[in-house]
Amino acid sequence: MFYWLYERMLLSQVQLLPRHICFMLSSADLAADSEKCARVAGWCTEINAILARSHPPADSGDRTAIKSLTFHVNPLSEEEVARCLPAIKKIAEVARLVLHYGDKEEVMGSGLPVVVAIGKSGREEITDCIKKLAKNGVSPEDIDEKTLESCLTFRYDPDIVVKTGGDHLTDFLIWQSVYSELFFSDVNWKYFRRVDFLRVLRDYQSRIRRFGK
Repeated sequence: MFYWLYERMLLSQVQLLPRHICFMLSSADLAADSEKCARVAGWCTEINAILARSHPPADSGDRTAIKSLTFHVNPLSEEEVARCLPAIKKIAEVARLVLHYGDKEEVMGSGLPVVVAIGKSGREEITDCIKKLAKNGVSPEDIDEKTLESCLTFRYDPDIVVKTGGDHLTDFLIWQSVYSELFFSDVNWKYFRRVDFLRVLRDYQSRIRRFGK
């Protein structure tokens, strides 16, 4: 009962949602609770629906809607991937899942776009961009930020990057997240609840984003 009331209070305080959210997970996080990703995706859909009823789009535009969700997982062994995939694919029951692991990409489900990238590092992504530009014979004089961004695998900038358990961040989305807000939760992924997620959203709207200015 207490958490239900607390959730309602937090929801009433949320007026501005991040459009793109990224969670950084370790292999230990996924091993502890691989089904939490699907639950978080479900929370996003539910929160969007609740705020859409209280804040009509005509009044708030897209400020009260989470547009996409990303989970990055540190490199896993083949055995760990095989063990976690069934739980990860449950995301497709509540959202549109785009799953990257190894050289594979799988798309399934419908609804809120949710990307799960296993083992894909930011350095690897930038290196792949440079290789692609060189392979296509692009002159160095013709390369600018837009040219590089057109080669990225993940072409969006997360508004907030979340790391649970107080652990350090990975180098995932190092290009895209340069102006992202960072949130470090002391709660371990296994114990991360909807109320903790609402705290992230409430904290986000209290920040003044400067985008490097």
